[in-house]
Amino acid sequence: MKKVALIGFGAAAIGFLKGMIDNDNIKDYEVDVYEMGRDIENSGFGGLKYDGKLFISKNMGGDLEIPTNIQREIVEFFLEKADMISYENGKKVYKKDIEHGLSFDDEDLFKKFYNEGFEPVKSEFFHIGTDALADTVKKIYQDFEKEENINFHFNSKIEKINKFESHYTINNINKNYDHLILAVGRRGHKLVKSLIAQEPKIVLSNNKVDLGVRFELPDHVVQELNDKMYEFKLRLKTKTGYTVRTFCNNPSGEVTLEKYDDFVTVNGHAKANKKTKNTNFAILVTHSFTQPFNDPIGYGSYISKLSNILSGGEKVILQTYEDFYNSNRTKKVGRVEPTLSDDSYILGDLNLVFPRKTVESIIDFMERLNEVIPGITYPDNLLYGVEAKFYGNKVDNSLFDNLKIIGDSSGWTRSITYAAAHGYLISNTL
Repeated sequence: MKKVALIGFGAAAIGFLKGMIDNDNIKDYEVDVYEMGRDIENSGFGGLKYDGKLFISKNMGGDLEIPTNIQREIVEFFLEKADMISYENGKKVYKKDIEHGLSFDDEDLFKKFYNEGFEPVKSEFFHIGTDALADTVKKIYQDFEKEENINFHFNSKIEKINKFESHYTINNINKNYDHLILAVGRRGHKLVKSLIAQEPKIVLSNNKVDLGVRFELPDHVVQELNDKMYEFKLRLKTKTGYTVRTFCNNPSGEVTLEKYDDFVTVNGHAKANKKTKNTNFAILVTHSFTQPFNDPIGYGSYISKLSNILSGGEKVILQTYEDFYNSNRTKKVGRVEPTLSDDSYILGDLNLVFPRKTVESIIDFMERLNEVIPGITYPDNLLYGVEAKFYGNKVDNSLFDNLKIIGDSSGWTRSITYAAAHGYLISNTL
């Protein structure tokens, strides 16, 4: 029986294990799953930790060609575990109270954005909610744990990978693995980096990071979008030449912190059973670099740390839109009450953090968005920074038969659906 080390238990790992089971080749392999969290309740799950938005789309979520039938299979797997699918006459039916719809299915709304220069992204979406998502992942884990050939090892941070001619070892564990599968997400970039140092030819490209803000405003300003789509995704090439996009819209949601090893950034989510009066979403500027620079993760980390330094520790900076536009430090907020806890931010000036072109790109995006959604640029709407989305090195998974890097850590995906589908497809190659 061949042995597999699967490092990390997030969306990609879930897809990989599902593929092994569905295709009935799990009986030929012993899979050891190593997760750094101390137990299933205290594991990070990377992108699975926030909100639980699932999309089916050809235009977002990653740079892989993943058939929509595979995407739907992955999405429905999560929905079944979340008890959001019922069966009527043997057919799957989405429960009526599930937040489910089509983004930009309304052609008139699509044209309004398109005519202002935006690229509206069409997709089908489902929303599980942060609170329900934790229970969903726990159910998935419990089902996997019942499999005879799948062994979970929590509180196991893998820091060292040793490659031999026909096998791998990890840390100081006395076990030889025929296959090594890395599913460590963007947070596992240090481990991926150490592996790349041993196998530099596996890297295809490494040149991009998204930096920006988490924007918060009253629900009523974007009520039409929330009602019609729940999640709206837009792209715009701004006057600076930088592309700016919206990401992770959370109607009646909350702004949160996202913790990395040595800095914090801002994020957002919405719960299924607890609502606020505010909507939040990310406004992200894509920064692409050319040679000789080759460390976009380092660049994004530096900018994020700078906001923490200016805020005096593990905090982010909060600023009103009027002050951001005019390069003034915010000293008090107005009509919009922050949903992020008081001890997680200071009032400040994000112009001291971002490069000039980044600030100009965000302002250009916002001013043009206000032409379609009046009220977006109200003076007392809020910006939190920094929000960062890191991309792993894009790797060549065809290079080695017994080494695969899957999900967001591969550089090819950036969503739950695509990461899980990537793991699912890779499982078929063993």
